[in-house]
Amino acid sequence: MEKIDKELDARGLVCPLPILRTKQSLTGMISGQTLKIVATDPGSLIDFQAFSEQTGNELLSMTQTTDEFIFILKKR
Repeated sequence: MEKIDKELDARGLVCPLPILRTKQSLTGMISGQTLKIVATDPGSLIDFQAFSEQTGNELLSMTQTTDEFIFILKKR
């Protein structure tokens, strides 16, 4: 398991807010650091995959619980 450098609570936010908040969080981070995002928007599954491909930030994991989605991103 990767060390988590920063966490973002995006619960209750709908597209595009989880991605926008993620971009803001990544801005203050250095290359190689990891960001954990917790979201409740089902659309975030597709959004984070696309965000990862478009920005080059690596999506290390994507986990779904009953009502939450947890993403671990590694800053490029």
